[in-house]
Amino acid sequence: MWRRNAINNAIAANVPVKEVDWLLQHISDLDSLTLRLESFKTRSTILLQKSIEQITILWQKRLTEHLPVQYIVGRVSWRNFELDVSPSVLIPRPETELIIDIVQQANCYTKDSQWVDLGTGSGAIALGLASVFPDAIIHAVDCSEAALAIAKTNAVKTGLISQIQFYQGSWWTPLSHVKGKVQGMVSNPPYIPSSQLPQLQPEVFEHEPHLALDGGTDGLDAIRYLVKASPEYLTSGGLWLIEAMAGQATTVVEMLSQQKEYENIKVICDLRGIERFILAFRH
Repeated sequence: MWRRNAINNAIAANVPVKEVDWLLQHISDLDSLTLRLESFKTRSTILLQKSIEQITILWQKRLTEHLPVQYIVGRVSWRNFELDVSPSVLIPRPETELIIDIVQQANCYTKDSQWVDLGTGSGAIALGLASVFPDAIIHAVDCSEAALAIAKTNAVKTGLISQIQFYQGSWWTPLSHVKGKVQGMVSNPPYIPSSQLPQLQPEVFEHEPHLALDGGTDGLDAIRYLVKASPEYLTSGGLWLIEAMAGQATTVVEMLSQQKEYENIKVICDLRGIERFILAFRH
C-alpha cells in the first residue's frame, strides 16, 4: 500500500517513479526484481531500516523540498561502488563514470605512477583510478573538510584507502612535493556559469554544494586555472583530463592549444553524444 501511494504521489509531483523502488531497495530487504514483480505482496514480513512513519516523512521531503533521494538514503551507486554521499558533496553522475574508461583507454599507466584527482568530493574518481591502477598512488584534493571526510570514509569502505592520500586545499596547492612527477591529472571541476545556477533543477540548485557547481562568470574559472597550472606538475607525456559543460569544449581546446605545453588534444562525447570530456597530454 505504501509503495502504491508513493508512486501515485511521485506521478502527481512529476518525480521519477523509479525513485520509489530505489528508496525501498536501500532501506529494506527488497531487491529490484522483487519490487518489479511485486512478489513482496506474498511475504509475511519485510525488514525495514526505518519505520513507515520515518519513510513517509523522508519521501515527503523528496516531493515537497526536492531533496535528492541519494541524500535521503545517504548512498549512491557509481561504477562498481556504493558510495556515501551527503549535501557536502556533489552526487556522482553516471556520465562521470566514463572518465575512468577514458583514462584506461589512454594506455599511459605505468607501475607505481602518481595520479591526481582535483576536487575529489565524494572520492568517486580517486576510487575509480585506484581500482583500475592497483599499483598507483592517488592524490585526492578538496578544499572542503566535510567532503574529504566522506571521501575518506568511502576509501575505507571500498578497501582502497592504502592507495589514496588526501589533502585539504585548493587544487594543486597542497601538491608541491609532486611537481613534475604526476602521470595523470583528472578533475570534474565546477563549470556552471554563476548566472545559470538558479536555472538548474531544484534538486541540484537547492541541495547540492554550490562550491562544486559554480564555475564563475563564464563557468571556466577552475578550468582556466587547471590549464595554466598543470604542466608544472605533469611528467612528460602526462595525461590531463577534465569533465566540462555542454558547449565549453571548443573554448577549452583553444585554451590548451594557446598554452603550447599540451599535445594530442581531444574532445570525447558522453553516451548522449554531448562533448563532455577534454583530454590532452603534456609535451
